[in-house]
Amino acid sequence: MFRYIDTHTHLYLEQFDKDRNSVVENAVQAGVEYMLLPNVDEETIQPMMDLCMAFPANCKPMMALHPTSVKEDFEEVLARIKPWFEKGTMCAVGEAGIDLYWDRTFFHQQVQAFKTQIEWALEFNLPLVIHSRNSVEEIMEVLEAYRGRRLKGVMHCFPGNVKQARWFTEFGFMLGIGGVVTYKKSMMAKVVKETDARYLILETDAPYLPPVPYRGKRNESSYIPIIAQKVAELKSTDVESIASITTENAKKLFQLS
Repeated sequence: MFRYIDTHTHLYLEQFDKDRNSVVENAVQAGVEYMLLPNVDEETIQPMMDLCMAFPANCKPMMALHPTSVKEDFEEVLARIKPWFEKGTMCAVGEAGIDLYWDRTFFHQQVQAFKTQIEWALEFNLPLVIHSRNSVEEIMEVLEAYRGRRLKGVMHCFPGNVKQARWFTEFGFMLGIGGVVTYKKSMMAKVVKETDARYLILETDAPYLPPVPYRGKRNESSYIPIIAQKVAELKSTDVESIASITTENAKKLFQLS
């Protein structure tokens, strides 16, 4: 069996309340060795940590304030979140970023919160997991100020084009490839074709964005092999090679043994 890492999955959310343990166990049986859990806001911290305590060998937490959760009081919220890094249990700062899909009301606050969390990644020597929706150019503009400071991380569910993908990989970032790569006319598919596999890692973003043939249903970490199969097809190689290189990429980035 090939070994995989789901580098972005929200298995602590309510969509999994009825069968969470079996979902994790199914993923492990499918070869998913690690499931990395990105935080959303203060309310999701405890459910996330509870899941990591239940499956310490497989589930690893990361901490941040999701851009859609950034409001007027973001500075106070960030001040309460930051102490979690002192415990030394986080595998990344995430997911943080800019989201302009719904509205731009708190755009300025999102930028400021993003910059604060970039500083956390540098301070604690952790990778940064970036959420970007309708905001790739804005993300690039913010990151440019940090060029040369050894900032590392991943563009979660990479939404950009090939030229932008090259910008991020040259900057030092990985590209997170999920179920969207299996969709017809997906820009992510073209990006995968044109990007060296050493810059790719796999993710589900469960319960969101399930791969074909599960589109419209709840996504799960056990679907990672489906994503790997599609990436292998796009790269004209075998699944074993993709499983091996993406797993090693993720282990190196997130400092997993």
